[in-house]
Amino acid sequence: MPKTVIVTGAASGFGLGASLALADRGHHVIATTETTEQTERLRIDAPALRVERVDITTDDVDQVAGWDADVLINNAGVGQTGPMADVPLDRVRRLFEVNVFGTLAITQKVLPGMLKRGSGRVIIVSSIGGLKCFPTFGPYNMTKHALEAMGKTLRLELEPQGIDVTLLNPGPYGTGFNDRMVDSMWEWFNDESLQAASKAMFSEMHAAALIDQLDPAEVVAKIVGLTEADQTEQNNIVPADGVESLQESTGY
Repeated sequence: MPKTVIVTGAASGFGLGASLALADRGHHVIATTETTEQTERLRIDAPALRVERVDITTDDVDQVAGWDADVLINNAGVGQTGPMADVPLDRVRRLFEVNVFGTLAITQKVLPGMLKRGSGRVIIVSSIGGLKCFPTFGPYNMTKHALEAMGKTLRLELEPQGIDVTLLNPGPYGTGFNDRMVDSMWEWFNDESLQAASKAMFSEMHAAALIDQLDPAEVVAKIVGLTEADQTEQNNIVPADGVESLQESTGY
């Protein structure tokens, strides 16, 4: 049965792939993007999608209350690497504004319609970084651990009212997101930083985390499966051995 699905962060990566795949399967997809430029481009590139501009850190989220979604896929997110002793607080605040507060804000706007109907599903794209911590990935890991707490609590609270909440935990997939996140540290980290002496080790950690990134089609397929499933698990790790594989490649 076709569902109305809202996808955040649909301009690229998992969000774009999932939006297209779900539309191909007959679902009514509302693909949201952060900027007007992204919205206009996606409307041209993917006419099968309904594309709307929704910056989840602003009042843009108010509009989604009227969209009567069956499924909300919280995929929008940003990344930042850097040692905790040095990372600029404004960058950490930005991570939380998008990854945590923005995700909660749009979820709260969608839930009244689901609760009134007595059914619905919220899929939260977390990360293996929400289950494990790695050197220099602390700022990002912090936000994903917060999402884990949010999603697991929502699952407990909303299940009695017919709403399913589930978390997706991808490993390192080749969407470009991880590469940009790794690069973000070098925009401000320098020889004057408190942990400058560990620069070589941090570089090795980044290189190890980016080795053999996987095909994002696997995550897209999992998102489609979670959207259509009768029931879900609390956490969905992809690949299934993702935690162990990342520990092996990074040494942590």
